Amino acid sequence: MREYIALIHKDADSDFGVSFPDFPGCVTVGANLDEARRMAEEALALHIEGLAEDGDPIPEPSSLEAIMAEAENRKAVAFLVSVSGHAAKTVRINITMPEDLLEAIDTFATANGFTRSGFLAMAAKKAMAA
Repeated sequence: MREYIALIHKDADSDFGVSFPDFPGCVTVGANLDEARRMAEEALALHIEGLAEDGDPIPEPSSLEAIMAEAENRKAVAFLVSVSGHAAKTVRINITMPEDLLEAIDTFATANGFTRSGFLAMAAKKAMAA
């Protein structure tokens, strides 16, 4: 199991934002600290899944010292997020859906730091858990 450093940011009139220095573009938010932590775990897992699906390398975790050496990171609170060392085999699929829905999915996924595949996987997992 690997552990990556996440950074929680909070502005006066905002929710708790979470970012991952090892994964630029992987961000999430939570209304409170517990929700932010849960969302961080989910966001990181989906981001790594998307990288694996795209055949991109998964970076090694950076040290806390290296991350906190960046001045902008010192304004945040660091915590560890664990991810399984074993990624499930990904399978390419072909699906059909209305073009406007696909465009809306892509827009939402991009705006929220997901790949299309990562977003669709997250939506399916949430629907099946409900």
